[in-house]
Amino acid sequence: MRLLYVEDNEKLALNTSASLRDNGFAVDVVCTGQDALHAARTYDYDAIVLDRGLPDVDGLSLLDAIKRDKPQIPVIICTARDTLDDRIEGLNAGSDDYLVKPFAASELVARIKALMRRPGQAHGVTITAGNISFDTVDRTVQIDSETVKLTRRELALLELFMRRSGRVLSKDAIENALYSFDEPPTMNAIEVLTHRLRKKLADHGATAEIHNLRGIGYILQNVEQ
Repeated sequence: MRLLYVEDNEKLALNTSASLRDNGFAVDVVCTGQDALHAARTYDYDAIVLDRGLPDVDGLSLLDAIKRDKPQIPVIICTARDTLDDRIEGLNAGSDDYLVKPFAASELVARIKALMRRPGQAHGVTITAGNISFDTVDRTVQIDSETVKLTRRELALLELFMRRSGRVLSKDAIENALYSFDEPPTMNAIEVLTHRLRKKLADHGATAEIHNLRGIGYILQNVEQ
């Protein structure tokens, strides 16, 4: 899943984005409202983490602009403004959650995942495809009850395929979901990553396979169908 993290505190942004990446998210970090609005309009994000106290615009004004363009994107406000009135104002302005600083990165991760599990978001806790089971909370994959060791990027790719099982994913769609704009993929990265994941699944007897549709993209299909 790809996140937009809007935070002008450089140290906080660096530490929190590292924790989010460790939990399988691709994270784009911006520090101004102008950059945030441009990113939100340019890329498809699964969620946005938004600071209220930005240097160039009030966070709630930015929230309103984002929600007008893409009302379906969940937004979590993270701010030092901790009064009851502040929280009510943020929620009434359209935020989906409100987290007060300082916060533990683990709590932010849990809140993001909770938002993804809400009706309409189609991000359940455990997802399956054939005999593959993916626990998205502890980031573990099992095939016929055998745990499969995958890298962070392989886990992210498999989750993307499983959530869109039976649907074609273009290379551009995969890049957009897995890579942030400050860590773009290298040449042939998608091909190499997909080949490596496909081999690991096959080695463990997965009944769902990744197929390459030349010139179109990739698709995960259950071979038992």
